[in-house]
Amino acid sequence: MLKKIFLTACITIFTIGHAQQNILSPEAEISVLTIGPGTSLNDSFGHSGFRVKDKVKGIDLVFNYGVYDFGAKNFYLKFAQGKLDYLIGLNYYEDFFENYIAQNRTIEEQVLNLSPEEKQVLFDYLLNNMKPENRRYLYDFFYDNCATRIKDVLQQILNNTIIFKKPQDFEQKTFRTLIHENLNRNSWGCFGIDLALGSVIDKKATSEQHMFLPKNIHAFFKIATLEHSNKKLIKDSKVLYKKVDISQSSNFITSPLMVFGILGLVILLITYSDYKKKKQSIWLDVLLFSITGLIGIIILLLWFATDHTGTHQNYNLLWAFVLNILVIGQLLRKQTSIWFIKYLKLLVILLCLLTLHWIIGVQIFAIGLIPFLAALFIRYVYLIWYLKKRLI
Repeated sequence: MLKKIFLTACITIFTIGHAQQNILSPEAEISVLTIGPGTSLNDSFGHSGFRVKDKVKGIDLVFNYGVYDFGAKNFYLKFAQGKLDYLIGLNYYEDFFENYIAQNRTIEEQVLNLSPEEKQVLFDYLLNNMKPENRRYLYDFFYDNCATRIKDVLQQILNNTIIFKKPQDFEQKTFRTLIHENLNRNSWGCFGIDLALGSVIDKKATSEQHMFLPKNIHAFFKIATLEHSNKKLIKDSKVLYKKVDISQSSNFITSPLMVFGILGLVILLITYSDYKKKKQSIWLDVLLFSITGLIGIIILLLWFATDHTGTHQNYNLLWAFVLNILVIGQLLRKQTSIWFIKYLKLLVILLCLLTLHWIIGVQIFAIGLIPFLAALFIRYVYLIWYLKKRLI
């Protein structure tokens, strides 16, 4: 880590502090690097960067947006609130290349079809972005990330003259679908995303909004042209490193579907036992109401107490009902209130509404939740039946 900081500081001092070194030769090339997905969740969507190469001047640098600043004050709190500033990073190309080879991630390069003047303007822009007062920016996963910055910076440099055409196999998809294509649906990472992000990401993304993913930057740039001249944006494209396919063991035993499947089965078995014995396992109901209520509070906080754009209108609240935390006392009473039975009927209706939302596509939910939600539905129905009988 210290080595990276030292190298970045040295590069910054060299490139920014010596103006005469900043003039690119006519042989210089600027390209877009597209990094394939990695194994961790934050690497699952790939990465993008600008490569500035000038053999005459001995320059070979990579500028890439979306770098974490772990030294930022209250890092984790700001990250959770969606208020964390990210940075533009700077690396020697050789270090950048070796780092992603070590991670076994595909590296593709697209050389931009720019004039010498345009290359210089872009290089100057990137150097100016590297200044301490300009490095930080408020990151947004969908609208302002490492990939969208590549597109936006180029449009700014070229005066919005880039014309993006739809790739031949293009299909308009929702933001959530685009995320799912890069993840295992039955993984904890995908489960967390489907739990935390609301229905706002279930709307269709425009063709340009598809470029929040690095792989789509590569696909759209490949056929993009420049206005008036009809010149291609990319003059050369090549694969610098191809990922080596490695078979990975299945983690189904610890997957959300298995874990919540077991949990759902336990709930059903206890409910069946309660039915046979005509009793109520109060501890189970207190646990379920506590968990669903607390999760609901977290979802509400993500919606209203953070700046994240993707956490709004989250209908997971239909099962993670916040009021559950407030009615736990009713489960402990010997004499059931009639209004509480009506409240349980409301919970059943909410689960039906969730299913309807899922079917018609208002919001897609985590598949790992299916067995748990089914068990929760049956438990609520049993409680209505049992508590009604107790009133008689």
